[in-house]
Amino acid sequence: MFSKRMILVALVIVLVAVNIILLTITGKHTQAPSGLGRSALVIVSPFQKQLTAFLNSVKDLWNQYFFLVSTTEENQRLKKALGQSLEQLNHCSETNIANDRLRHLLGFEKEIPRPMIAAQVVGKDPSAWSKTIIVDKGTRDSVRQGAPVVIPEGIVGVVVDATAQYAKVLLLTDPNSAVDALVQQTRARGIVKGGGADFCVFDYVLRKHEISVGDIVVSSGLDGVFPKGFRVGRISEIVRQNAGIFQMVSVTPYVDFEILEEVFIISEPAYPRPLGDP
Repeated sequence: MFSKRMILVALVIVLVAVNIILLTITGKHTQAPSGLGRSALVIVSPFQKQLTAFLNSVKDLWNQYFFLVSTTEENQRLKKALGQSLEQLNHCSETNIANDRLRHLLGFEKEIPRPMIAAQVVGKDPSAWSKTIIVDKGTRDSVRQGAPVVIPEGIVGVVVDATAQYAKVLLLTDPNSAVDALVQQTRARGIVKGGGADFCVFDYVLRKHEISVGDIVVSSGLDGVFPKGFRVGRISEIVRQNAGIFQMVSVTPYVDFEILEEVFIISEPAYPRPLGDP
């Protein structure tokens, strides 16, 4: 059995051959064809018409093929250019966000009279039991153990260890942290301790003090670590038991530790050392 392609090829060969014969016969006569020439013209003309249409179709398909190849190459080039543009746009967006954040930090630094060291967060403790971060400033930058760490939103934590280039910061939410604090509205005092997750516990708040959910808790400055007035968080829950002299109070920190990128380390102690101390 002949395939359709073979039949088509044979038909093309026949049409071409007949067309050549017709051209040969008519080419020898300068006058209008008659007799055999006219008969050949009548027979061959439809085939010649089909051959011309077929060749034009092949030509169109060939041109379309090259057009599609060119279009594909152009699409690949445009996709590459689009990818590069999106990468540049993303880089510009990140730069703008970082600039806004740094301007916010710079404004905060100007408001604080104490010397502060700007540092970037370069690591976080993955443990569920320990809440610490690593920053890229150390003893060669005058970072000392026990230095308070803050941002404009509030207290971050305290430096618990430092090398020449890095420092480890114990976060406010760590169970081992403690900040002497007071309620801004009523001046009720207590100790804010880490709750181990995203909240803190406000211990030793006397039952006689009237406090409310939403009240702002700030550092009292009496622990000798954090300067007075730095924001700690907002009271999120209060439980007044029937017995006991203290209230059970939960505080939600102002600082979002999950998105923390830059911090300030206060380089001097909250209180100056008395004369004669080493």
